[in-house]
Amino acid sequence: MARFRRPSGSTGSVSIGPFRKTHESLRHVPPVSSHRKISSSGGSLWLSCVLLLLLRCVPEAQGVWPMPQKVVQSEVRYLLRPQEFTFQYGTESAVQQGCEILDVAFKRYFSLTFTGYANVRAGTEKHKVSSYGGHRFGTAPPTGLVVTVKEPGCDGYPDLDSKENYNLTVADGQGLLIADSVWGALRGLETFSQLVYQDDYNTYYVNKTEVQDSPRFQYRGVLLDTSRHYLPLSAILKTLDAMAYSKFNVFHWHIVDDPSFPYQSPTFPELSNKGAYHPQTHIYTVTDVKRVIEHARLRGIRVVPEFDTPGHTQSWGKGQLGLLTPCYKGSVPSGSFGPVNPALNSSYQFMSTLFKEVSVVFPDSYIHLGGDEVDFTCWHSNPDIRNFMAKMGFGTDYRKLESYYIEKLVNITSGLKKNSIVWQEVFDNNVKVPKDTVVHVWKGDTAQYLHEMSSITAKGLKVLLSSPWYLNVIHYGQDWQAAYEVQPLIFAGTPEQKKLVMGGEACMWGEYVDATNLSPRLWPRASAVAERLWSDETQTSSAGAAYPRLAEFRCRLLRRGVQAEPLYVGYCKHEYDGL
Repeated sequence: MARFRRPSGSTGSVSIGPFRKTHESLRHVPPVSSHRKISSSGGSLWLSCVLLLLLRCVPEAQGVWPMPQKVVQSEVRYLLRPQEFTFQYGTESAVQQGCEILDVAFKRYFSLTFTGYANVRAGTEKHKVSSYGGHRFGTAPPTGLVVTVKEPGCDGYPDLDSKENYNLTVADGQGLLIADSVWGALRGLETFSQLVYQDDYNTYYVNKTEVQDSPRFQYRGVLLDTSRHYLPLSAILKTLDAMAYSKFNVFHWHIVDDPSFPYQSPTFPELSNKGAYHPQTHIYTVTDVKRVIEHARLRGIRVVPEFDTPGHTQSWGKGQLGLLTPCYKGSVPSGSFGPVNPALNSSYQFMSTLFKEVSVVFPDSYIHLGGDEVDFTCWHSNPDIRNFMAKMGFGTDYRKLESYYIEKLVNITSGLKKNSIVWQEVFDNNVKVPKDTVVHVWKGDTAQYLHEMSSITAKGLKVLLSSPWYLNVIHYGQDWQAAYEVQPLIFAGTPEQKKLVMGGEACMWGEYVDATNLSPRLWPRASAVAERLWSDETQTSSAGAAYPRLAEFRCRLLRRGVQAEPLYVGYCKHEYDGL
């Protein structure tokens, strides 16, 4: 898929919209002007000294990204001792030890919560405790986080209806996390890990906190393109880790396209033998795919594959002769090929067999069928296609031919008990699709995509938004702000229409992106999209207010080993620890 478009006093408790600035994020001050000079007057020097003093002495409670729906946080804080701290199942929990998702998560989140603890432990367990008077210490520090899941179920996969809500309490003597499902428990563990912070003496703290949280949208995705540049498995797995830190829950795997076909099909091995950049080194075997799916599952992330047709299939034709339409120059074949040939029964037989395999390899209930950017030039040049058009009564309207193809393809996937996602051109061309089809909006500026969303939902169809979130497109400066300030629901429509907006995706197309620059181009810019899709819009309406938390979160990503690019001038205390 070619994408060159520019995107458009008692306890000191407070109910928090945006979190207070934190110990580390105070180092990051968003610019008024990108080249503004800083005054060297006495007043400014005094202020700078005060800020430096605060930076060394005031380890405040951490902000969480994305912003929870409701947070009440106190100045009372607790000293945590990692050597005594445990994650454990509540006695009333419907799942217990042996639940792989949480067993593995407890180990993972111990390391994420107490980042650097192994290094500290290797030196000494004796640390100074900062005595800043702005905090009061709790009398009974929590020695663990008790996790209670209300509903059984540990062996399945996350889906569109998975419950991700949770309540988190940190108080005297205990931490308590309650969630309806294991998927909500995972989100709560991530939040807890971000609440824990260190002072300059490497002592860990957490403040007395209450969190009630759930996602605003049920579908929060990241698209990776592995056709234009092959991405090694390690890069995909690391992206899934980073997605979980931002509470994304869908990996849209645009696995094949015109340039290459890296998916190794057991049924049609010639597709990758002839269509991949290299048939041994630049492929994803079924074992590789299953590893990605399991890595994602353990983090509460769905994997939705995209096999885009009838266009964007040049790599398919190399290994499946007769699939693509021969283009003509005058009365003779030109030697080039166009989209899938929709006039041949063999095309649908092939698609039926391939998607039967895909539906088994990928367990998610959705498959993305593409359907965008179909060039009709080749179809128009081919006499057999023109004859078929006449026979079917399509005249010269090639949109009807595309509709014919897409309708048959959707019927194939419906027969496999899979729901379909399609790019917006399918809707624009008046293709008849089932009501459970999801239309993915990717074109146009703000006014255009809002109009498109209004039109789609007026027909009773569900919609995903990506138009303003093409993160492969970069601009000088803080371009994360534009992504952050998107308002997905301001289109003209009834409340019922707006309920049809499932969410959206941050897209990373691969024309100029491979494993060398994937992570810094994606993060932390994708995290801006994540907050827009998770958090309450009224509490997260200002990019300026969000800046300190995002700067802090970017520092956290670095410490966790994610190469996230800087938002602006500044530094992170631990910025090279994880790299």
